[in-house]
Amino acid sequence: MNNMIVSVNPHIYAKDTTQTIMRDVLIALFPAVIASIVFFGVKALLVEVVCVATAMLCEWAFEKITKKPCTVMDLSAAVTGLILALNLPVDIPVWQAMFGSFVAVIVVKQFFGGIGQNFANPAITARVIMLVAFSGAMTSWAVPAFADATSAATPLAVIAGGEGQLPSLLQMFLGARGGSMGETSCLALLIGGVYLICRKVISWHTPVAFMGTVLVLTALLGEQPLYQVMAGGLFLGAIFMATDYTTSPPTPAGKLIFGVGCGLITVLIRVWGNYPEGVSFSILLMNILNPYISDWTRTKPFGGVQA
Repeated sequence: MNNMIVSVNPHIYAKDTTQTIMRDVLIALFPAVIASIVFFGVKALLVEVVCVATAMLCEWAFEKITKKPCTVMDLSAAVTGLILALNLPVDIPVWQAMFGSFVAVIVVKQFFGGIGQNFANPAITARVIMLVAFSGAMTSWAVPAFADATSAATPLAVIAGGEGQLPSLLQMFLGARGGSMGETSCLALLIGGVYLICRKVISWHTPVAFMGTVLVLTALLGEQPLYQVMAGGLFLGAIFMATDYTTSPPTPAGKLIFGVGCGLITVLIRVWGNYPEGVSFSILLMNILNPYISDWTRTKPFGGVQA
């Protein structure tokens, strides 16, 4: 025992597992699921079930075929499927939703080695691919229940086009507006975010930096900052996708830089791009930069011997 050398890392034991963390994320998404059903009907539940089931089936089948340990019960595939579903329009064809789950789990996650090895958030990447492949279906919005507008145009499309009537700020916050079925209710997403922070699954750094950057920059540019923060997928992206463990920095400083970068790119796309929304693209681009940010902001161990 006297010859045993103990060095960095700190080797801290925690009771958290991938399954418990993913279970907490599913619980945090539950208010958004309820809101999607309230505003868009039972079809929203159908799309969510299809995406989750396809994601879990794809993961199980791939690992069986490749003779890898089965990880489907760690619930990471279920989280990926549900987050993807919440990023889709309610009227998306079922087969396209299944295709999105396949891309997320097989192409983005499993082809790169499984959980913890993917270079980008699987749900975000699948959504961007679907935007390119199925642009018509991915930008066709249903009119949600309790909305005053007769048009299903999203608030960002109204702002970009300069035509149409914006919902009230209360409608924006509650979710009675056009958009993907899981992104419209800021209240539901905020409840989920507070739950994750209280459970210490995520920290406040990335969501606050992301949304704060959008708020400040759009205010400076005169682009209706309150609407910009509550419109589109900002709440969903900042809370549930930009905070992904594998594709975001582990340190507080890195998380702040990551969030600011996401916010900056989002504003650039929304204000000067041809596409009214930029959250998905901003997170994907920052996922690619994550290794560099993590390296720049990594903490230096004090003491011990060089590994």
